[in-house]
Amino acid sequence: MDGDTIAAIATPTGRGGIGVIRVSGPEARAVGEKLSRLKLVPRRARKAILLGATGEALDSGLLIYFERPASYTGEDVLEIQAHGSPVGLSMLLERCLELGARLARPGEFSERAFLNGKLDLVQAEAVADLIASGSRRAAKAAMASLRGELSRVIGDLDRDTRKLRAEVEASIDFSDEAENFIEDEGISAALRALKEGVSEVLTEAERGVLLGQRQRLVLAGAPNVGKSSLLNRLAGEDRAIVSEAPGTTRDLIRELVEFSGMALELVDTAGLRIAEEKVEVEGVRRAREVIAQADLRIHLWDATKPETRNVWPPMRQDQAKLEVVNKVDLLPIDEREFSGCIAVSAKTGQGIQALRKQIEACLGADEREPAFLARSRHVESLKACSGHVDDALRFQKQGSGAELVAEELRRAHNALGEIVGFTTSEDILGEIFSTFCLGK
Repeated sequence: MDGDTIAAIATPTGRGGIGVIRVSGPEARAVGEKLSRLKLVPRRARKAILLGATGEALDSGLLIYFERPASYTGEDVLEIQAHGSPVGLSMLLERCLELGARLARPGEFSERAFLNGKLDLVQAEAVADLIASGSRRAAKAAMASLRGELSRVIGDLDRDTRKLRAEVEASIDFSDEAENFIEDEGISAALRALKEGVSEVLTEAERGVLLGQRQRLVLAGAPNVGKSSLLNRLAGEDRAIVSEAPGTTRDLIRELVEFSGMALELVDTAGLRIAEEKVEVEGVRRAREVIAQADLRIHLWDATKPETRNVWPPMRQDQAKLEVVNKVDLLPIDEREFSGCIAVSAKTGQGIQALRKQIEACLGADEREPAFLARSRHVESLKACSGHVDDALRFQKQGSGAELVAEELRRAHNALGEIVGFTTSEDILGEIFSTFCLGK
């Protein structure tokens, strides 16, 4: 902490009824009092005319001062609630900077909250995850993490690991008893229980990571096979232009939807063919590029034109795919079954429910409410912890000595500490908070 005062606009870019500027640091109160020429009392809103350097009125609004340590960051904090004009908020922010604050870095308010012990690292990350949540389930899970659910289960594992580590290390101080201690079946049982506990949390964390990620589903195939119609059907609204003319879709069309509790990006692409017109050539290039990046690719073809089944876009070896045949409503009823394909009609809705089920299976959708939202780094730390516990159990079974068991438990303990921020390096902290939005 450098002890200076920071300021930033905390509300999204654009016009709105209210815009908020947040100021944190030792000069926060002074900034507010110079801006308003009022005496500020902690936790009491003051309506004020907000003044520029020459006394001209910049805006009117509310000032709320929070005295340290009873604030979000643990420092003196000022919140300025003004009108949501981008120009007006910029003028107010410039005035705050003139009065001694500096522009905050992305995530610096939450970083200060973490460094001042107001939040642990998991809770600080949950703030950003809650803001970025793309579905109701993700928002609820992020709120659970913000309230400390993930921190609690990590704390339970930390306590068990620390207790077992202390017992093993204590045995080293009594070397005459160490051999009997390390052969004790009770230690093996405790290590197995710890391993099981870590595995349970790891499984839940992997679900939490999946829920927090925005997965991409790309519709690909020949021109005029019904990709735009299928996107509209899956999105539940007419988002893409539908036409019988081939090549109608020239650019990527993206639609964000909540799909079985997940945030899903649907992407409609230009029909894959040898194009001659310049704009369509670029559309096909972009289509191939986004297809290669998809989490799930739907290869769509026209039931009335079997030759369109052979138009296959490039794909990654690990890429999930579904083959879907569209326009089956145009065929006689006894010809609507296709081996190895999901038969649908984007026009009538036939087969769409079965397709949704297959999409859910491919993307790992889970209707169970997750206990918390998690990040990939949490999963990696839990995997490292599990590996160290495995090694400790192996050394214990081999009778390799209490020192090796204690060392693996120390490493397991440190891996858990990285999750909540007890043993996290400054470089990792900088990387984490740099992904936050400005003003948070």
